[in-house]
Parts: sequence; C-alpha cells; structure tokens
Amino acid sequence: MPDQPEKPAEPEGTPIRAEVVPSPAGEPEPAIRQPTKLIRIASMTRAMLEEVRQAPLDEAGRQRILKVHGRSLDELRDVLSDELLEEFNQVFVPLGSPTPTEAELRIAQAQLIGWLEGLFHGIQASLFSQQVAAQTQLAEMQQRGQPKGKEGEERYPGGVYL
Repeated sequence: MPDQPEKPAEPEGTPIRAEVVPSPAGEPEPAIRQPTKLIRIASMTRAMLEEVRQAPLDEAGRQRILKVHGRSLDELRDVLSDELLEEFNQVFVPLGSPTPTEAELRIAQAQLIGWLEGLFHGIQASLFSQQVAAQTQLAEMQQRGQPKGKEGEERYPGGVYL
C-alpha cells in the first residue's frame, strides 16, 4: 500500500460542528468558530469571578476587571455564529459606569459564566443527540444486512462473516 501523507493537525480555529446553523448564503455555519478560544475565555472569566468574590477590589482593580470583561465580550463576539451573536448581544448589557461596583462586576461575571455554561451544555446535548442518531442508524444498517432464518430469527447470530 503506498505511503499516505499524514493528515495535518486541525488548526486552532477549527469550528465546533455540533450545532450548525444555516448562513445567509445557505451554507452551514458552525455555531462556534474557535472552540479553544471560547474555552480559554470561559476559564479566565470563571477565575476572575472567583477573584472578585474572594477579595475586595479597589477602584483601580474594578476598572481593570471592567476592561478585561469588555475585552472578553468582544473576543467572544468574534467566535460566535450570527445566531448565537444575536442572542449574546441581546443578553449582555454593557456596564454603564466607568468604575462599576464590586456587586455590578460580580453580577456581570456570573451572567457571562452562566451563559457560557449554558452554551457548553447545549453543545454537549447536541453531540449526544448526534451520537445516539448515528448509533441508531448503524444498528438499523446492521439489522438490514443480516440474513433471517425461520420466523424472523437471525441465521447467523454472531454476524455475517465472509
């Protein structure tokens, strides 16, 4: 058999295809364009929320978290499909004051973590659903391929061998 070139590793920007939404051009658009970036942002946001909960923040700390939070939202907008982006923009209201209170920061961070966790659960549910559908289809294909004996019994219970 001739040597076949190895498949290159998937680049970081490889989209998650668990949930595909049609684009305006009619081509499927992945729900998440850069899943690894999404996971990094979610992890960072969770860590920031824990930090805000554990220690009181001075004005400079609150301003810093506000900048990081805003940047995180912008980065997330870059990786979401149009459908998810629309939902994201409807849900997230920018923090209004130049120096938000700790409570405002906690709420904004918790909201972001909750939305991201919901997104991850949706992806997991979609993957599970696809897996079940594939298993069902495989079982149906296997059932059609086995010859039957009397009264619907399988003639070769161990499968068909060549």
